[in-house]
Amino acid sequence: MKRAINIRPTRLHALMLALLPFVLLAGIYVSASLARHAENPNDRLLPSVSQLADGVRRVAFQEDKRTGRIILWSDTRASLQRLAWGVGISTASGLVFGMMLGMFPLVRSSFAPTVAVLSLIPPMAVLPIIFVMCGLGEVSKVVLIVLGIAPVIIRDMQGRVQDLPREQLIKAQSLGASSWQIALRVVLPQVLPRLLDALRLSLGAAWLFLISAEAIAAEDGLGYRIFLLRRYLAMDVILPYVAWITLLAWLMDRALRELHRRAFPWLHANTTTGEAP
Repeated sequence: MKRAINIRPTRLHALMLALLPFVLLAGIYVSASLARHAENPNDRLLPSVSQLADGVRRVAFQEDKRTGRIILWSDTRASLQRLAWGVGISTASGLVFGMMLGMFPLVRSSFAPTVAVLSLIPPMAVLPIIFVMCGLGEVSKVVLIVLGIAPVIIRDMQGRVQDLPREQLIKAQSLGASSWQIALRVVLPQVLPRLLDALRLSLGAAWLFLISAEAIAAEDGLGYRIFLLRRYLAMDVILPYVAWITLLAWLMDRALRELHRRAFPWLHANTTTGEAP
């Protein structure tokens, strides 16, 4: 009898299993929407499929009469720019400071406790302070993302560097390598795969902080639009916006996963078929 731990689905079966929860969720939503509209044709909490399609058409394909821009694409561009700055700064600082904390005991003793404390501070709790210090412009939103995910990436990189075999560093030193050469030729190639993994795991938090900041203080962006339309119970637009944010986050995760696979193929040499998409 084949044990369950050894059963691996094919790629087709894995795709079907991955889509099944979403199909079930869509079916439940359509059923609930039909039931509510049967009782109240003007119900706005669970818009029908046709109402959702009409909402998508208004925000994604028609120009706004006030600004002359297509709202969805304008909001998406603004949010992605903020997210790119925040994630980019967090990734660069996480790599540099994580390697420094992991390689140099003196630096680790001086700054590791500070980084640990920063990683435990809820970013939303200090959001008012960020707005006071940085204003309500673009800088505050980027700072919130950096404060939210950079300390976590730094600690992850530090742990990865400290997990490297000590013998490698000793042998490199015995061959005359300087600290700079050890960092670039021994440590960096081994922590880059972990950096991409840490970035993938931080994307959800980055989106959360971005949407929160835009909801409170912004004039455009996906989070701004969702909380603006919340006042009018415009669920026919809010739900497509939420789905669009989810799709963008998923595409980013897939892109990072594919980059990881192509940049470090030796780590996927034993990967079997049947992985979820």
